[in-house]
Amino acid sequence: METINIHEAKTHLSRLVEKAARGEAFIIAKAGKPMVKVVPIDQPPEGEKRRLGFLAGQIRVPEDFDRMGSDEIEKLFGE
Repeated sequence: METINIHEAKTHLSRLVEKAARGEAFIIAKAGKPMVKVVPIDQPPEGEKRRLGFLAGQIRVPEDFDRMGSDEIEKLFGE
């Protein structure tokens, strides 16, 4: 992972924000000491991988999913 000094980060902030938004994490250091890690907001925690579609074909959403429990809900709120 790339390490960038704080002066360079201040000078090129826009470029670095775009870089992080593309998924390229980097570290900002002060006097050679790592201070922060910059990652995109929606990046999964380190060591955790996104597993899109890992339940494909294993679950089924019923056709009446949006109406399930409607009778009980009506009773709770009065008719």
